[in-house]
Amino acid sequence: MSSRIKIVLAILAATVWISLSEFVRNEFLLKAHWVSHYQAMGQEFPAAPINGIMWGVWSLFFASAIAIISTRFDLLRTAALAWLVGFVLMWMVIGNLGVLPTGILPIAIPLSMLEAFVAAWIIKKLR
Repeated sequence: MSSRIKIVLAILAATVWISLSEFVRNEFLLKAHWVSHYQAMGQEFPAAPINGIMWGVWSLFFASAIAIISTRFDLLRTAALAWLVGFVLMWMVIGNLGVLPTGILPIAIPLSMLEAFVAAWIIKKLR
């Protein structure tokens, strides 16, 4: 199998993992936090299909970024840098906008670290 096909398959597999991880974390574990936070702001939590599609696009871009990072670093450094770029920067932005329910962080931080690590592992293994 060519190296281009391998990397595309690795990115797609990591995208699936990231999407599933995001869905489980945010729909099953943290949904109540998100909904109540948005209600407290007088807004409705954005749950339209387009929002789900955009999270799928984000997952693809995140997996692609991990694939690029993985060409320069070992697994742990790739996962750490991916987590910093994918999550910490996102949380800084949505925190600055006031739409981040900080109560989710004790759950979201370790699960997002696991998500980034497994995605990096998938890419390293399938590449």
